[in-house]
Amino acid sequence: MGFAGAMVVAMAADAVLGWPSWLFARIGHPVTWLGRLIATVDTAWNRASDPPAFRRAAGVAGALAVIAVSIALGWVLQSVLPWGWIQIALVGVLAWPLVALRSLHDHVAAVATPLQARDIAGARDAVSRIVGRDPAALDEPGIARAAIESLAENASDGIVAPVFWGAVFGLPGILGYKAINTLDSMIGHRSERHEAFGWAAARIDDVANFVPARVTGFLFVLLAQRRLEALSCMRRDARRHRSPNAGWPEAAMAGALGVRLSGPRIYHGSVTNEPWLNEGARDPLAADINHGLAVYRRSMLLLAAVLAILAFA
Repeated sequence: MGFAGAMVVAMAADAVLGWPSWLFARIGHPVTWLGRLIATVDTAWNRASDPPAFRRAAGVAGALAVIAVSIALGWVLQSVLPWGWIQIALVGVLAWPLVALRSLHDHVAAVATPLQARDIAGARDAVSRIVGRDPAALDEPGIARAAIESLAENASDGIVAPVFWGAVFGLPGILGYKAINTLDSMIGHRSERHEAFGWAAARIDDVANFVPARVTGFLFVLLAQRRLEALSCMRRDARRHRSPNAGWPEAAMAGALGVRLSGPRIYHGSVTNEPWLNEGARDPLAADINHGLAVYRRSMLLLAAVLAILAFA
């Protein structure tokens, strides 16, 4: 955890500044740069005319190449920085755009605001920006459920995981993780095009998120008002989720709020019959999104405090 202090700097910078729109307009964002690299590899190496075994092998090679380039870039940047606390501060500044602390909060809060005002159309539009399911089919509980699930899962993928790997390895760790996570989001799904080519991206992402997902779940448990219910729900239901990792923070959040999450949903016109997390509890409403955001804020503050203690230990 030699770079724990750098991750505190990154979290603080993102909490205060986010990623300013004027900066995005001028230079984009590191994740969009990664996205362009992955899209190039996907176009060049993922050929529909190739047999599935060849496409899977190409996907393995492509994923490893993108990850290796990202790690190498992080190592080069980190190696030219001065030693000591100056290095820690500069690593934190360079890691800042890779921690989605504020943007996650703002995107989820943007769903709660119109939903509380009974503006279902506005809430559907806001939630469509953070989830892949069909927003037209969502009522108030469905919108609230989608927002809370996105908050819980992305707290792990967008903050805890990059901070964890950044604290362990510095810039190579956080850049490598963001490459893994972006690969999974772009090609790691089971579509006809990416069933074979994206196999490695999905498996590598599962490994990279194994520890952070469980850390996130326990952070939610510790900072929930219903601690015992959150712990019980996480232990009972986390493994019922379709993802080996997302179920941990989502089940913990479901128990923390006393609501049921997951369950059947519609993707691209097709119903997927996912099991419920915290089955038997009530459906979430707009107010529960704000309660979930409160748990999220407290959990991220605790994470930053633990990292600060490790930095000074």
